[in-house]
Amino acid sequence: MGKLNELTAVDAAAGIAAGDFTAEDLMADCLDRVAARDNEVEAWAYLNPNYAIRQARDADAALKVQKARGEKPAPLHGVPVGIKDVIDTVDMPTENGSPAYQGRRPQADAACVAALRAAGAVIMGKTVTTELANIAPSKTRNPHDLDRSPGGSSAGSGAGVADGQVTLALGTQTGGSVIRPASFNGIHGFKPTLGMIPRSGVLMQSHTLDTVGVYGRSLEDLALIADVLSLPDPGDAHSYRGSRAPLMPGLRAEREEPPRLAFIKTPAWPQADDEAQKAISAFVASLGETCVETEMPAPFDDILSLHATVMAVEDLAHYGPLLENSPELVSDMLKSRMAEAEKIRGDDYVKALLAREKLQQDFAALFENIDAVIALSAAGTAPRGFETTGNPAFNGPWTYLGLPCVSLPLLTVSDMPLGVQVIGPFGADAATLNTARWVERNGTS
Repeated sequence: MGKLNELTAVDAAAGIAAGDFTAEDLMADCLDRVAARDNEVEAWAYLNPNYAIRQARDADAALKVQKARGEKPAPLHGVPVGIKDVIDTVDMPTENGSPAYQGRRPQADAACVAALRAAGAVIMGKTVTTELANIAPSKTRNPHDLDRSPGGSSAGSGAGVADGQVTLALGTQTGGSVIRPASFNGIHGFKPTLGMIPRSGVLMQSHTLDTVGVYGRSLEDLALIADVLSLPDPGDAHSYRGSRAPLMPGLRAEREEPPRLAFIKTPAWPQADDEAQKAISAFVASLGETCVETEMPAPFDDILSLHATVMAVEDLAHYGPLLENSPELVSDMLKSRMAEAEKIRGDDYVKALLAREKLQQDFAALFENIDAVIALSAAGTAPRGFETTGNPAFNGPWTYLGLPCVSLPLLTVSDMPLGVQVIGPFGADAATLNTARWVERNGTS
């Protein structure tokens, strides 16, 4: 049938439900793309093609039964989803990108994976993560240019969706691990409000920061999968406790007036390359008077170091025992990072947590007068070579604050994609997606 692997998730789900094609047809096209390209892109940590096809056939059989009963198909029925290899799956290994976890077989699905299965999704395989979802680059390559990084740590998820190997994928973000790969790979990415998607069954790096996010080929794809995943997590103190507005209706709602937007360069601005600065500045100008450059109060100047402090200390708390007991299983790059974390004083960590509360209040006040912040999704396009996964400085501040972020693939610099980031108020994920839709429709690069 051909080209089904390039469909959006919304169109794929609709086509399967209507009987235009089967889940097996879609999976076969995805697997054909994997066979043709993954020896170069290397997006997968675990993929059993026969099992993927078998799951798709089971989805088709279940759909026939549902139709015979007059039942409506589940929202993701038959749609392939890639799962970052830090998220537990009962039927596939979860190895955390590390030899220390080789052969690890979870006893249960993560809560988010269970929600996907309940919504009819086909769990296609496990996508590559960097080592322990940290800074050491993975084997994955950028499908737009195989000599460039796909970003990290959700490397395989971003590259797999971008290359047409899988329709949707899950990632996680502690610094910039959802938004930056979306930018580098030229796809839509969504990091929801902290705790909006359950984290039970996710191998954690930082309990204060870690957020499950999603990748797709359109804003509607993001809403479709995130609606399924937006669930409380009773076992997680950071689970979002507020009301949860449905995302798809919120995304599709027509606006009576343009949104009020603030362009914030952030303290990371000097780290952006000249072409990226020019591209986002021109884009902001195209939005007209609805988008105004805004300066934040002085504490915001320290947000990069505050985020780094929280991330480093909690990372060390999770993986310090591994480094102590099995140092031969940890890369030199990660050893160096943990050695720096050991130098951080306890009172500095506490101060970083307290500063977070103050800055969250500052941004809550800002959002009383605006609908969203506009910023770069990354400091530039995907870096050449594989010594780094790229600079996360344009993502860390928003992760630190727990705010919902969307990366829109709207800019092109030197023939490579670069994202525009839309950041919304805490808990206002539906409104943030709606604002992102307006930005996507009205901005020009």
